[in-house]
Amino acid sequence: MITISKEDYLKAIAEAEAEGQNVIPATLAHWLSVTRPAVTFALKRLKKDGLVSTKSDGRISLTAQGREIAERTIVRHHLIERMLSEVFGMQWYEIHDEAERLEHAVSPAFEKKLVEKLGQKDTCPHGNDLALRSPTQRRKRGLCLLSEAQQGLKYTVVSVYERDRKLLEFFDAEGIRPGVRIAMEARNYDGTISFSVDRHEIRLGAAAAEKAWVRKS
Repeated sequence: MITISKEDYLKAIAEAEAEGQNVIPATLAHWLSVTRPAVTFALKRLKKDGLVSTKSDGRISLTAQGREIAERTIVRHHLIERMLSEVFGMQWYEIHDEAERLEHAVSPAFEKKLVEKLGQKDTCPHGNDLALRSPTQRRKRGLCLLSEAQQGLKYTVVSVYERDRKLLEFFDAEGIRPGVRIAMEARNYDGTISFSVDRHEIRLGAAAAEKAWVRKS
């Protein structure tokens, strides 16, 4: 039986991989805000069910069956986010947390209805693809982190990290969101970057600038 907890763990492993993280028990404890003993217990069950495997260096990976479940959960999350945004008009910085709670309640029949209502679309309101891509794969598609943007060039924001509500609220207040064009102005001595959005000048620290992917425009 696939429980909500198992879906959460499998999705977290897939998403952490896509963020370029080395997925070990400590990663999952931080990602899911649970204790290390809780992670150890959960991994034992997932291994027993044939959903994950652990390498000799401690890294955790999904089996084919585990990845299938993770991807199915991600699709439901994506559809719920779109429903909350497109049908109910919720703000883009609110919908991730709501979708985290609702994704497990989506039946195959309701999922089909959502697809019929919303249509096919590969990206969520945060710009993230249904097919999770690693940082290497994103760079092969011509993307770079905002923190890597070159002075004097213009870029379009493609996607942002969606698991941090406060970060999303900050981005929203500054006008940083998928589809927005920015003009990169300077890389500052203190490690921040300066750029403009619709003539609004923004100075951003590395921690935030590393949470957005952009493409030259």
